[in-house]
Amino acid sequence: MNKNDIANVRKQFKLNNRLMNIREIFNVYIKKESGEIYHQVSQPFQLLEQEAQELFLMNFKKVLTGNLDAKLFELKFRRDVEDSTQMILYEGLSADSEDWKENMLSIVAKMFAHAVYEFDTVVTFIRGEYQKVTKKRDLDSGEGGDDEVYSNEFILCSLNKTDQPKKALLFDYIEKEFKSNNAVDPIINLTAPLTGFMFPAFNDNAADVNHILYYGGKVNQPDTMFIEEVLHCEDIITAIEEKDSFEQIVKMVAGDEVDTNVISNVYEEIDKMVQESVENEESEPPTLDSRDIERILEVSGVENVDTAKVEHAFKSVVYDVSHEIKASSVIPKSIKINTKIADVSIHPKDLKSVKYITYEGKRCLLLEVEEDVVVEGFRLPNMSNHQ
Repeated sequence: MNKNDIANVRKQFKLNNRLMNIREIFNVYIKKESGEIYHQVSQPFQLLEQEAQELFLMNFKKVLTGNLDAKLFELKFRRDVEDSTQMILYEGLSADSEDWKENMLSIVAKMFAHAVYEFDTVVTFIRGEYQKVTKKRDLDSGEGGDDEVYSNEFILCSLNKTDQPKKALLFDYIEKEFKSNNAVDPIINLTAPLTGFMFPAFNDNAADVNHILYYGGKVNQPDTMFIEEVLHCEDIITAIEEKDSFEQIVKMVAGDEVDTNVISNVYEEIDKMVQESVENEESEPPTLDSRDIERILEVSGVENVDTAKVEHAFKSVVYDVSHEIKASSVIPKSIKINTKIADVSIHPKDLKSVKYITYEGKRCLLLEVEEDVVVEGFRLPNMSNHQ
């Protein structure tokens, strides 16, 4: 799934939406440390009070929120796995209510077979139908009927912690007196899911049952145990790991000392690949193999680049020669320049405006600007006007 596919699903989680029909919701309350089920309840989603529906809809959006390869990951199921979660979820799409609950409880058992929490948790499953309009009807034709849509069943899961209510002082408007808050019921934290997933993944307006969208609660910290033991999916590489791998390859080929123009050219070339992919509406994001990296370094001005050198660097860092680095993971949002005096952040395209020079016997960082420089509201004088 690309970010547009995910955004299309996420925005449908709203009340009374004909394009998102959530049929059932199944909540399972798990006791801390023991991992035992304390309570479970399944019911039609529409029977929940409206306020409860809104809270859960917000929670489901959270499971679909975050950057790809940082908080959201499209995972591929491993094959030939006994009692595979893929088959459990696939059967759960069309199972009757009782079988669906049993299927989801078997996934809950996998979740808590190895994980131990210091707080009670709630696992929430929903299943329903997601529709996407693919073609608007021609209003001038006079024909009736609805827009052309594609429709698919899905299951979404969210794991949430519970918090103990904080002691507070309340004011009773009726009795006109101050009272302490004696609430003891645990609060289900729906604003920050610990983890979650949606099955199946959606690509090119079709369901892909061989992949699942996984949500990690913390950026660049996917739960490998959950991925391997609960979902039975293949290993993943985060965006930050991809970026680190690319930087190591470049250093092995170009050396540690690289001119700012060269660094800027490298990121411009990669960004060009990403933008062309977006403009051509390609379903698969652009990736970099050793040949792509070799070409990028050559056109960017790196000296003494040859195929054997790049291939050796690629194999040394990536190990799996068939792996390709996602281009979007490599481009930094900002480049940090670190010195003992100050740290500077700059956009990659502006890196060419930075020079490392020697001035009057001192090493200096020269930053070319086209406008006045303002520091804490004060405009700095142009030194050339004072000479």
